Amino acid sequence: MALDEATTALMAQLAESGGKPIHEMTPAEARDLTAALAEMYGTGPEVHRATDTSAPAPDGHAIPLRVLVPDERPRGVVVYYHGGGWVIGALPEFETLARTLAVRTGCAVVLVDYRMAPENRYPAAADDSWTALRWVDAHLEEIAGARVPLVVAGDSAGGNLATIMALKAREAGGPAIAMQVLVYPVTDCDLDNATYVDPANQLLLSRDSMIWFWNHYAPEPASRQNLDACPAKATDLSGLPPAVVLTAEHDVLRQEGEAYADALRAAGVEVRSRRFEGQMHGFFTMVNVLPGSAAGIDYVAEAVDRLLTVQPA
Repeated sequence: MALDEATTALMAQLAESGGKPIHEMTPAEARDLTAALAEMYGTGPEVHRATDTSAPAPDGHAIPLRVLVPDERPRGVVVYYHGGGWVIGALPEFETLARTLAVRTGCAVVLVDYRMAPENRYPAAADDSWTALRWVDAHLEEIAGARVPLVVAGDSAGGNLATIMALKAREAGGPAIAMQVLVYPVTDCDLDNATYVDPANQLLLSRDSMIWFWNHYAPEPASRQNLDACPAKATDLSGLPPAVVLTAEHDVLRQEGEAYADALRAAGVEVRSRRFEGQMHGFFTMVNVLPGSAAGIDYVAEAVDRLLTVQPA
């Protein structure tokens, strides 16, 4: 089906602004664009506690974290990795989404400010994501008051990182991940599959912009074959936590996200997945702007609630 009316209107508004496509921008210009879009989202709901902290990395740098706790007894903790092609995105731009997820799921949400490319190329984002996950696991009682279930989640490049964290945790024997929530995740580096070349999918994210992101993050083609860059390269997906996978109909990443969901199922992993018709890449994070965002958040909240009903704190 065609893009829904709200998305069509948003794309028309962006076109009228006369801005360049992302792949013609510098990283600084692209970061300014996403910061401007975030101003449309509002402040998000009130939470019981919002604190900033950091996780110390092995090389001495600190990974900033924002912890949003919805009430006195959160049911779980969601470690959320934001999208932006490993190049753009900042914690304030995702706080409205994180606050909404915290309130809707009853879980504390920890936003991870991993290092960005091109200043810090692959594998910096994956390394920081792993350090942050281990830090959160070590501080679960401090965050939630108990050893509650731990969930990894993310959108786009953040979905890539969440996927990789589930794989790394399985290989390392922990932390124990109760669920992985993957929102139109980057799972592969095939830039010529059917959804990549479909003219209907060249929207806010396009094939050209994904080439731009990959070239900033992992410019060496060989590095993209590694599991902590492209989880679709994994030959064994068994034993991974249950997955919730959201894809958008008009998205260059749709095929690889749905293929990964199918591969997880084939490996015996419990998977709930949905293609959101009439939506483009980015819809999930556009809280209070696109109705598709509310539908996506409803889908995730229902899945988390089902998990925590079966596996309570």
